[in-house]
Amino acid sequence: MSELSYVTGDCHSAWSTYLTQVERVLPLLGDLSRWADTLTHPKRALIVDIPLEMDDGSVRHFEGYRVQHNLSRGPGKGGVRFHPDVTLQEVMALSAWMTVKCAALNLPFGGAKGGVRVDPTTLSHKELERLTRRYTSEIGNMIGPQQDIPAPDVGTNAQVMAWMMDTWSMNVGATTTGVVTGKPVHLGGSLGRVKATGRGVFVTGCSAATKLGIGVPGSRVAVQGFGNVGSVSAELFHAIGAKVVAVQDHKATLYLSSGVDIPALQTWQQAHGSIAGFPGADTIADEHFWTQPYDILVPAALEGQITAERANQLKCSLIIEGANGPTLPEADDILQQRGMAVVPDVIANAGGVTVSYFEWVQDFSSFFWSEEEINQRLDSIMQHAIEAVWQKAEALNVTLRTAAYAVACERILLARKDRGLYP
Repeated sequence: MSELSYVTGDCHSAWSTYLTQVERVLPLLGDLSRWADTLTHPKRALIVDIPLEMDDGSVRHFEGYRVQHNLSRGPGKGGVRFHPDVTLQEVMALSAWMTVKCAALNLPFGGAKGGVRVDPTTLSHKELERLTRRYTSEIGNMIGPQQDIPAPDVGTNAQVMAWMMDTWSMNVGATTTGVVTGKPVHLGGSLGRVKATGRGVFVTGCSAATKLGIGVPGSRVAVQGFGNVGSVSAELFHAIGAKVVAVQDHKATLYLSSGVDIPALQTWQQAHGSIAGFPGADTIADEHFWTQPYDILVPAALEGQITAERANQLKCSLIIEGANGPTLPEADDILQQRGMAVVPDVIANAGGVTVSYFEWVQDFSSFFWSEEEINQRLDSIMQHAIEAVWQKAEALNVTLRTAAYAVACERILLARKDRGLYP
């Protein structure tokens, strides 16, 4: 495969999962396979030290990263993650998935990702600001509206993006709103951005469910992760009459056969920081989340959640990947053998980067669209993408994931081929 393929850590690392996914699509690439090692070699990776003066006067050091996986189709695009488990290999994988995701949606971006190994909940507001600004300064020579455009991810939000935009703007001497996306609307952010990823999960999920003959109203839905993606997708499924019977976050797993009141759960979660203790549903053991009968499962937490063991236990017809890389390759094989359809992450959770693209375009023109226009454009792009991948899967007799990679990798490698090598 690639000389980089040895850089895998354990067999369940995110980078190892990505390499396996690429390897499975190679036989479908024809003459373009000559360029396939492009997919397994990140273009550029930066590791930075972030010294931070804490509020008590002490100084701590944090490690940060920015990886640009591939820029053949346009500037890098990808979020910034603040999490205590962030590693270089994880950021490499996330940047690679962004490359595939942007190509699968036919957006004019390459893939990038950033992260800092930190638990942001342990920092004060001012400490978080100082960390963000120093990190932005350290990676400042890599990012820019025509080079690499960060966005929010796990542990970051619109406020963090505002600090990043301001820091970069101060360093270049001009307000440059397009250097990041996911900003507050009043600083050049886009309407519809906050709910875009969850909306994309919902739209692609409904399209896949229709093709499988699953009636979404009245269906039994389970959602793992109740952050931005999970809560919004749960909200939208609930709104059209689906029964969200199970919800899991980092502290608790809730179950109610008649369906959880999602708006009430959102209110509870916002007030308490978790779904734990919600009085409108039963609390069950975390592992029991994977053994209940569902029609639709939405893993919207972190990568590597659907293991081989859990894949053998699942009782559902459709899985919609709201998270990046939630299904391990060996679990993918089991799900395929068991006849469970999987809408892969590179399609299902691409709503966020799609509206980030809209935001980037609006920032360049300083002309902003209504939320209705945003949602219409988003829905159209997501539906077109899932339709193209579904047709590819049927034509090649492969899974939706392999079909999505086939569509995306053809576009990436064709761009690499036609651009050629410099010098």
